[in-house]
Amino acid sequence: MASPSVTQATRRRQRSTRLTISVSLLALAALAVTGTALSGSWSAVVVAAALAVLCGTASTRISYTELCDTRRDAAADRATQAQDYLILAQARSTEHEVFVRSIEGRIAEREQSLHELEEALGSAQKRAATATRKKNSETRRAASLTLQVESSESRAAESLLRSHELEQELDTLRSELDSVTSAWRAADSLRKHA
Repeated sequence: MASPSVTQATRRRQRSTRLTISVSLLALAALAVTGTALSGSWSAVVVAAALAVLCGTASTRISYTELCDTRRDAAADRATQAQDYLILAQARSTEHEVFVRSIEGRIAEREQSLHELEEALGSAQKRAATATRKKNSETRRAASLTLQVESSESRAAESLLRSHELEQELDTLRSELDSVTSAWRAADSLRKHA
């Protein structure tokens, strides 16, 4: 607990002094009335009663003044505390605003990073889709070329076979031609000699 301030210690001392004086006045009045009542003098009792009323009035006034001062001091303390709390609340509010701006900045940075990553991911996906399409196109083209190569090889084999057959047929025709030409020459030479 915080130690009491100088004004609190001073106020306590004043309160104690005022209340002591007030109680002392009431005790003096009680003693005066009691003393005069024991003396048996009616006029002394009346004077003592009047003195008791004056002491009671003074005691009440001192207590009332103490009460008003206490309330005023308490109100001043509450006003000071309220002012201190207002300053503290403003400081906290400022700190909170700074914190909120800091967090909003971080969130904005994260959102920017996330946006950039999303764009990069979209770009990478587009490149991957393009590469996949190219690969599929090249795969289809390679398959088509493989079929064409196989077809060409098959036709080349057929052409070779046909070429070989034609060569054999040509050889056959040449040998027939040679034999017909020889026969014709022989027949022509026979005719010339005949």
